[in-house]
Amino acid sequence: MFMSDSIVIIPTYNEKENIENIIRKVFSLKKEFNILIIEDNSPDGTADIVKRLMLEFPEKLFIQERKGKLGLGTAYIHGFKWALVYNYDFIFEMDADFSHNPDDLERLYEACVNGADMAVGSRYVDGKISVVNWPIGRVIMSYYASTYVKFVTGMHVCDSTAGFACYRKELLEAIKLDKVKFIGYAFQIEMKYTTYRLGYKIAEVPIIFTDRVLGQSKMSMKIFKEAFFGVFNLRFRNWKKY
Repeated sequence: MFMSDSIVIIPTYNEKENIENIIRKVFSLKKEFNILIIEDNSPDGTADIVKRLMLEFPEKLFIQERKGKLGLGTAYIHGFKWALVYNYDFIFEMDADFSHNPDDLERLYEACVNGADMAVGSRYVDGKISVVNWPIGRVIMSYYASTYVKFVTGMHVCDSTAGFACYRKELLEAIKLDKVKFIGYAFQIEMKYTTYRLGYKIAEVPIIFTDRVLGQSKMSMKIFKEAFFGVFNLRFRNWKKY
């Protein structure tokens, strides 16, 4: 029997520089969270670090190991299914590299407790850009990607590509997780748009996003293209058959 109503899902691939610190930081918060690591066979020993910490944090820290680097979206789907089996009420997604401040987990939690079905840690609320240490080109690309998504889909979410979020259990139970198509950053757009089309409430919580200091970014042009062209697929999907 797990003590927390909340689970934080953190996908990892070569995060040995960050993983212990992020786990300890989440466990230091006033609100109790459990953590599920989705580990994609990192050659740098990330899994070994997590397994060592599992001895220190029994029944709070968990790991699911996969055979290789299978994509961000499939990692989260794997984690969502695991969390639903174990009946967590609030399921979070967060990066391992401290670009998402663990202190904001409590604010996302409060937003869902107070009525949101999905709470998004947003970098772009009300036209303000809250990003630290990104090159200006990447800031512009990310900001206008969300603007583009709003234009194509009609969904009023300022940061549709955000990867820091809390889901209520009831929302994830309503989403047909096996039908989620995208595996890169388009996954984040797809989850928000599906939530929107199903009539659930999305709240945006302002955060400050800080680019990673340690480790290597997983962003690529292939991932960006999937997100850019995938938006049209979402807009014209036959939602009556969903």
